[in-house]
Amino acid sequence: MTLTAALFALAAKDSNLKFVLVALLPVLSFWGLDAYYLRQERLFRKLYDELRLASREEAKKVEPFTMSTTRYVPDVQTWFRTLWSSTVITLHGIVLGAIVLVIVISRFIK
Repeated sequence: MTLTAALFALAAKDSNLKFVLVALLPVLSFWGLDAYYLRQERLFRKLYDELRLASREEAKKVEPFTMSTTRYVPDVQTWFRTLWSSTVITLHGIVLGAIVLVIVISRFIK
């Protein structure tokens, strides 16, 4: 958000729309990263819940200190679906919407 605001300031100062277009890159990059890490968090919660809810005998069958989440991949939404989750889209959608709004407004002002 800070990088986007700085690029907006440069665009306003120099009246250059290219800075606003460049602001799309960090917004889209961080949107993807946030979705990736949210998905990872969900996978690790599945692993934790399985061990937490397992009986002592079932827990003994699990490899100690395992961090492999591959068996939970079918249970968690894909990265692309996580991009559209309410927590991720709210923040990044607002910023992306602001960038698009600035681009549209700047086209009509000229």
